[in-house]
Amino acid sequence: MRVVLAEDHFLLRDGLIRLLGAHGHEVLAAVETGPDLLDALLTHRPDVAIVDVRLPPGFSDDGLRAATAARREVPGLPVLLLSQYVEPLYAQELLTSGRGAVGYVLKNRVSNGRAFMSTIRQVAEGGTVMDPEVVTQLFVSKDRDERMNSLTAREREVLEHVAQGRSNAGIAETLVISEKAVAKHISNIFPKLGLHSSDSDNRRVLAVLAYLER
Repeated sequence: MRVVLAEDHFLLRDGLIRLLGAHGHEVLAAVETGPDLLDALLTHRPDVAIVDVRLPPGFSDDGLRAATAARREVPGLPVLLLSQYVEPLYAQELLTSGRGAVGYVLKNRVSNGRAFMSTIRQVAEGGTVMDPEVVTQLFVSKDRDERMNSLTAREREVLEHVAQGRSNAGIAETLVISEKAVAKHISNIFPKLGLHSSDSDNRRVLAVLAYLER
């Protein structure tokens, strides 16, 4: 197979080049940054791309965004994401495109070279390969988004002020509503976010965490 590889850590990049070569595959380009990855994918149109999610210059989701952009230009371009992290937003866009030829594998769960080569070939042949941990996190993220979207505009506004550290009185003053109305909005927010009364949890803090993750 003709492969484009994107990995910013030298030892892992070099190791992958050697592993791919040992199994008879040709590495057309081995790049370190998101922009270089996008250029390499559009130039070489490889049989498969092996992409680290977090690449320079941003070290956030640059590799994933570059792969997603390349798939918009070359529909069905096979991409195997190889990462330590799950990035739900762009991963969902990539994985739900309906075109197949995608995979998402966590680095610390790759323990067998032959199985890894099989995963690469499955993606190159149009299949979809998902690490179970990735699936779990994507479903959790989707459920969290759906719950947050169930809030009314006023409830989201109240939650935003809660996240800024304001008391009910402070929120009431800012929004020019009564404290009773603020308390009512907050009491409505909790069940919508799946936060039920508990002696061991602070629902106000958990609601803020859900807001910040969103």
